[in-house]
Order: sequence, then C-alpha cells, then structure tokens
Amino acid sequence: MTTPTTHAGIAQDLEAAFDRIRARLVDPDFLANKGLGGEIGFYVFPYDAAQENELRARAAALVEESEAGKLPCRIVYRDLWEVFTQICEDRRILDRIPGLEARRGTPALLDRLHKIATPEAFVQAMDYEPHEPGRDVLLITGVGKVYPLVRAHSILENAQHVFDDIPVVLLYPGRYDRRQLHLFNSISDGNYYRAFNQL
Repeated sequence: MTTPTTHAGIAQDLEAAFDRIRARLVDPDFLANKGLGGEIGFYVFPYDAAQENELRARAAALVEESEAGKLPCRIVYRDLWEVFTQICEDRRILDRIPGLEARRGTPALLDRLHKIATPEAFVQAMDYEPHEPGRDVLLITGVGKVYPLVRAHSILENAQHVFDDIPVVLLYPGRYDRRQLHLFNSISDGNYYRAFNQL
C-alpha cells in the first residue's frame, strides 16, 4: 500500500498517511534501518502547506503516543524554528536581532544569520546522545519556518553522517521526487538524492 497522494506526489489524506507512518513506527525493520539496499534511513514526507495546522496536530499526536509508550519507538522531535532560536540564544544574539535589522537592514541581518545558523550548526544543535538504534526516530518539522535561512537539502546532507544509525523523517511542505525538493510546491529547494519519498 502506498501513501495516498495527489498527482503532484503530495499527501492528500493526512489521516491515512499518518496511519501509514504509525504502521512504520511499529515495524522493527524500519526502526533498525533494514532492507534499504545500502541507503541511509532518511525519509521525506511531502505534504500540502495548506494542511500545515493539521500536520502539526498529527505530528504532535505521534510524539505524545511515543512518550506515553503507545509506540515501540522513541520519537526525537526537532522543529527547525526552535533549533534556530536555540542557536541564536546560544550565540547571545536572539534579543538583538530586531535592533540589528533596524540598524543594518534586512539583507545585512540575513547575511549575519547565514554565518551563524549554518546547516552544520543546525545538525549539531539537533544531535543528542546517545542515539538508540532500533528504537529512536528523528522527526524534523519547521522547514517552511526557517526558509530561506537554511534549506532542507543542506540539513539532510549535513545530517547523513550524524544520524546514519537511526531513521530520520523530514515533514516537508512541498514536493519531493527523489531528485529535487520543491518548497511550497513551487520554490526549487535544492537537489537531494538519498531520501525515500514514502514511508
């Protein structure tokens, strides 16, 4: 059974799609990254950005089920916007961002933030110890909230060697055809070849 999709490869029925995700989260082979033909266990779950509120609610419900012991996995949840604000707090610039923008302008602020909130910094901030292969699943959301500060393909590329021992699921507001990511189904968001586009 495949995830219900529209012609554009985007999940149409989120209830049915999340039922499929839930079924994968109880599959020992999925949790152990088995049967991937040598590929890493990275998955892009494309959805229509118009369904963002429902998507967030369903993702939160999955995390709650995991925390309550209703799933055999531990979902490690990372919202990229929360990761970004944590990076800025750690660098002690979060409270200064409005003033920096007022004094130097938006382009200069974005340039400064690009140097601080690099893809490497995002992945480092998302990492945790110890990973528990066979149990842990990293669930990433918030792609649209951090665009254009960081792009999804650069997060995935930098995460490959850090999270190669556990499944990684990126909830993506757009389209993915196993070659290219299309944010909001229209903006070219970079090439990425190593993720599966179905769960």
